[in-house]
Amino acid sequence: MRYRHLGRSGLEVSVLGLGTNAFGKRADSDTSIKIIHHALDSGINFIDTANIYANSESERIIGQALGGRRRDVVLATKAGLVKGKGPNASGSSRLHLQQELEDSLQRLNTDYIDLYQIHTFDPNTPLEETLRALDDMVSSGKVRYIGASNYAAWELMKALGISERKGYAGYTSTQISYSLADRTPEQELVPMCLDQGVGIIPYFPLAGGILSGKYGVTAEVPLGSRANTDPSFKRFINDSTLALGRNVSSLAAEHGHTSSGISLAWLMSRPAVSTVIVGATRIEQLEDNLKSVYIQLDSEVTQALNEISEPFRYGAPFAFYRLP
Repeated sequence: MRYRHLGRSGLEVSVLGLGTNAFGKRADSDTSIKIIHHALDSGINFIDTANIYANSESERIIGQALGGRRRDVVLATKAGLVKGKGPNASGSSRLHLQQELEDSLQRLNTDYIDLYQIHTFDPNTPLEETLRALDDMVSSGKVRYIGASNYAAWELMKALGISERKGYAGYTSTQISYSLADRTPEQELVPMCLDQGVGIIPYFPLAGGILSGKYGVTAEVPLGSRANTDPSFKRFINDSTLALGRNVSSLAAEHGHTSSGISLAWLMSRPAVSTVIVGATRIEQLEDNLKSVYIQLDSEVTQALNEISEPFRYGAPFAFYRLP
């Protein structure tokens, strides 16, 4: 396994991280625990979850799985998207974040979070309130580092400026949709993160499986795929993304790699990327993804990937989650 610093911090994370959105939903508890243990045994130390994943089952399963291995893990979770029906059941107010942190700690069976992330920008709460609450969490020892997710470049830069001016702990990382099928972060976010020393954590690195080659082989949606279990995901599948998936598959086969491997290796080589989080519902999927860590793309393959994905630098992001 290879490791990198998370942004400009001293924290080292595996270049491949484990995303756990499917745990407790598309992967049952026993399977999820086996995947976590296999990831740790393979050198992965970064595990990412959120308070809302699988109605909080993801956090509970992770807490059960870690047992005596908590110190081996850089554990990341999030809060800020809608958690319930009450007036304070979402957003990044002090009240909501403190409630959700305590609940996450309990489910994860730990007394600290390594990376606590705001799931999306909250236009209804002053950034000063959010950042002061996060700074208090760091000072208390319940949180080690803080990160953002689904922030536009200007929102993230504003937050960093406030933290610097007020002397608060600043965002170390940001999570954003980033892949060969979504290069929109390269317009503004990537240059900003390079300048400010913020690590990028891409989610949907395989565009929900489109870059794995599983879609478009037949007219039918594969059983067990995200598009099969989550019908709303079908909105991402269109002629352009399917064509990209086929082109990536052809290029990968030509050079003796899998579509997933070459797509992840490309993303790991991008500036400012610290760790790439990939989900798995089977150990075999995780094994396939682990191969990407050891793929060294030459300039010819990199250039080819850049060219076939160039149209995806523009337009709307593949995914961008905001408060309603």
